[in-house]
Amino acid sequence: MLKTSMILAQEEEPSPVLPHLSEVILGLVAFLILLWLLKKYAVPRFEKLYEERTAKIEGGIEKAEHAQAEAEQALAQYKAQLAEARTEAAKIRDDARVEAEQIKEELREQAQEEARRIVAQGEAQLQAQRAQIVAELRAELGRNAIELASRIVGESLEDEARRRGTVDRFLAELEASGNGAAGARK
Repeated sequence: MLKTSMILAQEEEPSPVLPHLSEVILGLVAFLILLWLLKKYAVPRFEKLYEERTAKIEGGIEKAEHAQAEAEQALAQYKAQLAEARTEAAKIRDDARVEAEQIKEELREQAQEEARRIVAQGEAQLQAQRAQIVAELRAELGRNAIELASRIVGESLEDEARRRGTVDRFLAELEASGNGAAGARK
């Protein structure tokens, strides 16, 4: 009897593994309601958050690509400006060299002009000194000629007018014979 009472006791007690049919139906209804609520309210919110996050990520990527494009454009512009600055610097250097050559040439021309002026002034001074020396030599030659003529002629050539006339005549004859000799030498 004990065996039969155990079997009866087992049949009356619910199985711990298998739930009652009412619990299964109630659990299924609750699960369906929960599923419907999730689908109605939670899933759209998750989708909206997912789309916002995707948009932010894609926007961030686009912003990064845009920033990278701007950076590349700025780099290209910088390189162009740098090349332009180098070209300008080379042009300025070349202009400075040309200007230096011009200044050097102008200074050379000024120095040559100054040298020509100094030489011309020196020649003018030499001509003046030569003329003075020639005049002094003529006067000396005239005095010597008068003295010599006085000794040869034996008369005094004291009269100034006569002396000058004699000296001038002597010098003219001397020049004429000097020019003839110079012309014959040429």
